[in-house]
Amino acid sequence: MSFISILLALLIEQARPLGTANPVHGSVRHWVRWVVRNFDAGLPQHAWLSWLLAVLLPSVLVLLVHWGLVWWLGWVAAVVWNVAILYATLGFRQFSHYFTAVRDALHAGDDDQARRLLAQWMRVEPATVSSADIVRQVTEYSVLCAHRHVFGVFAWYSLLAALGCGPAGAVFYRLSEFFSAYTQRTVQTSSHLVSQATSMLATSFWQGIDWLPARITALSFAFVGSFEDAIDSWRLYEANVSPTDNSGLIIAATAGAVKLRLGNFTYDVGGDVPRPEHLRSVVGLVWRTVVMWMVFLALLSLARLLG
Repeated sequence: MSFISILLALLIEQARPLGTANPVHGSVRHWVRWVVRNFDAGLPQHAWLSWLLAVLLPSVLVLLVHWGLVWWLGWVAAVVWNVAILYATLGFRQFSHYFTAVRDALHAGDDDQARRLLAQWMRVEPATVSSADIVRQVTEYSVLCAHRHVFGVFAWYSLLAALGCGPAGAVFYRLSEFFSAYTQRTVQTSSHLVSQATSMLATSFWQGIDWLPARITALSFAFVGSFEDAIDSWRLYEANVSPTDNSGLIIAATAGAVKLRLGNFTYDVGGDVPRPEHLRSVVGLVWRTVVMWMVFLALLSLARLLG
């Protein structure tokens, strides 16, 4: 069921016109905003209540629907539900539009347009940076988006699918990431303040929830890229920079996998300075990882059927 659900969801997601937003994402944003406004009163218990309502409650409801469909209508209805949930949580089109636009601007030699698009994508103010820095930032942000919108979802869905809770895992992961990102952005930019307790709790939970998926993604990049360089870069990052920074670890593994200098590390990973032509390698790395995941899930599904 896992392989079929993910494959169908990916096909449907890819059929969506480039640049169009997933309609579910707006509803998630409104839900999280409503919860924070109404339940985040600044105390630690309010932070816990906000997180439980915004993240755990929808995950439990999705799981209850899944089990109800399995019991009453059979596995076909459950597959349809799984595909719908995966379509709502996956996000290839969430970032590929901006990546393609920035890449095209760089290839056309329009660095100013590339800077504006990158700033819009990252939701920051445009900064005067070199072409190499634009490529570096695009590469780093792209692999992090691919992880958070695709590979992390795969990981949590696949892990909980073994327990019959697959769609709940996908929703739990995406809502955890969104809630953490929302609280961080809101603290910095919005008039609708998020308490420090809620922001710290969301960040702490997200770091724990993303710990295993981040390492699975880093290992996947190593398998489909330059394995030894990726593992060396990963090991050096943990030893010299931070053993707990999930995002930095993924960027370090990517740097080794495609042999580029990425991240603000305190050591030289021995890669090339990023150039626009290197973006093709980044795209190839992501798609090879998707194919590897699909083959892995297909083999697991076949083994389950034969067993």
